[in-house]
Amino acid sequence: MTKQTFSRRNFLKTAGLSIGALAFKPLKTENRPTFKRRLMRVAVLDSDDPAVIRSEPNDQVNNIVYQRLKDELINVYYEVESEDGPDYNPIWYRVWGGYVHRGKLQEVKYILNPIASSISKDFQLGEITVPYTRAMRYTSLQGWDPLYRLYYETLHWVKDIITGPDGQPWYLLEDELLRPTAYAIPAEHMRLIPDSELSPISPDVPSGQKRIEISISRQELTAYEGDTIALQTKISSGVLTEQKKTPSGEFRILSKYASKHMGGGKMTFDINAYELVGVPWTCFFTENGVAIHGTYWHNDFGRTKSSGCINMRNQDAKWIFRWVDPPGDTLYPYRTGYGTRVSVV
Repeated sequence: MTKQTFSRRNFLKTAGLSIGALAFKPLKTENRPTFKRRLMRVAVLDSDDPAVIRSEPNDQVNNIVYQRLKDELINVYYEVESEDGPDYNPIWYRVWGGYVHRGKLQEVKYILNPIASSISKDFQLGEITVPYTRAMRYTSLQGWDPLYRLYYETLHWVKDIITGPDGQPWYLLEDELLRPTAYAIPAEHMRLIPDSELSPISPDVPSGQKRIEISISRQELTAYEGDTIALQTKISSGVLTEQKKTPSGEFRILSKYASKHMGGGKMTFDINAYELVGVPWTCFFTENGVAIHGTYWHNDFGRTKSSGCINMRNQDAKWIFRWVDPPGDTLYPYRTGYGTRVSVV
């Protein structure tokens, strides 16, 4: 496969979208607020962990209407704040036939992007802009084989533009964990991120004036510039077991990866395999791999849930990534250095 250039084209990729999922109508008998419908993906790590639709916005055992499995798409008509909680995350979504808690849903969109005529650097960071897309790997022996699903708002390094199995332009991606292994996706499923989105935030604030405090009891991260709060947000830290709890103490940001492959490092097309590909905005602060990072496999912030890392909403993790030291560099997939102080209590 050799580098090629292409003019911009408009073509439609379904990427697993269900026409039926887009055709549902809300119940007309309900007195409800008017909002633009939103599209959600069932965002769980395992297909045996479904999103449960209930007749009322609560967890009563006798109100289950039906279930939706991993990666299914759901139309949301509006959201409600339930008096029944849970207190840390009381938002429920009104969907066809009932309500579903937002903890297992990722809001997604379906955006097709203009295709670059060339990749101007050795690597160009890109973001998936469809609910998910199937990566394909080419080998001379097997031809094109399916590989990972890459999910909405995950980040990946683009190294080339090639002709895909459908004869259309695809972006060739390099996996930083499996380097030099590469795989490709339809180019229109990815937005190339301009350098301006990676520029440091508050670069004039002295490094010693920036600090992060993470409260395990409150499940909250607070970023300070001196004594001023610059960002405060809910998180999900490690579950409270000896093996998975987030370590407490004083740390420093040690390395930053805009895109990180976490998991076992297997090459597989099994969507239930523990392979988190393209984890966005990752900032490691311990030598054994505990990090602050974006999250696309749940929306249940405010309670312990991870295997030790600090899960954050993607937009908040992006802010932290740009804000902390060591400063980023758009020319390199990662950056290391003795950076911003992180206190975990």
